[in-house]
Amino acid sequence: MSQAAVRCRLSQVNVFSTEPLLGNPVAVVHAEQAESELDDATMAAFSCWTNLSEVTFLLPPTDPAADYRVRIWCRDRELPFAGHPTLGTAHAWLEAGGRPAAPQHVVQECGAGLVTVRTGSQLAFAAPPLLRSGPPSPAELVAATAALRIDPERVLRAEWIDNGPGWLGLWLADAEEVLAIEPDFHAMAGMDLGVAAPWSAREAAARGADIEVRGFDGVVGEDPVTGSLNASLGQWLTRLELLPDAYVAAQGTRLGRRGRISVTRDGADVWVGGDTVTVVAGEVTLSGASVRS
Repeated sequence: MSQAAVRCRLSQVNVFSTEPLLGNPVAVVHAEQAESELDDATMAAFSCWTNLSEVTFLLPPTDPAADYRVRIWCRDRELPFAGHPTLGTAHAWLEAGGRPAAPQHVVQECGAGLVTVRTGSQLAFAAPPLLRSGPPSPAELVAATAALRIDPERVLRAEWIDNGPGWLGLWLADAEEVLAIEPDFHAMAGMDLGVAAPWSAREAAARGADIEVRGFDGVVGEDPVTGSLNASLGQWLTRLELLPDAYVAAQGTRLGRRGRISVTRDGADVWVGGDTVTVVAGEVTLSGASVRS
């Protein structure tokens, strides 16, 4: 038995920044013609090899309402949904000549179901429903704040805001507190923690952002800019009227990135948008499913 060599188009897309190296990259493998030749182990191995937070595989849709299907992989598992891979994949699909069935939006099929992506000057996805909500238990909050090395009394609000990755959201009083966090990643095993706080009006004007966000987990460490986290934060914080129906979040500051995420509530829907730009384009050679030689 040997492994069949599979060549696919590859796009590496910078998401949530107009500046190519200051957003969050996602690798998009255009595997529409090679689905039968790629197995899960190959997808997982390539995702791990890239050392990126996520890699996606573009595939033909199985739902007639979808324009394309995507499988989203991070280093240790497949995800039903993730935000910056959704925008980056939609960008790559459109750039490769994809034509949506309906004007002004693309419909993506993924593990979480169908996700609508608005087109225009910025791509924006509709935040999917939460899989888990409600407050954490006292023990869960203690464990989270211990991993973040912050005083539990500094947390103004805490809630499960899980839309796939497993996010627990924490709302602090001041954005400087968010930037000052020095987490203990070893204590964060199994946790996905999102922390946010507002900037003062003066700082918000200077930074072009109303709040500062950071996203942590025990596998990736700190994610530069996180669409899924900002989607669920937007659903939570606008519902509680802690933030207005339209705001801009900054993320990646401590990592030297300049991520900017536009969040807008429109009735029951929350839209998460950002800039996208292709930085790397070429081909990738993968070893797919086993074949007899």
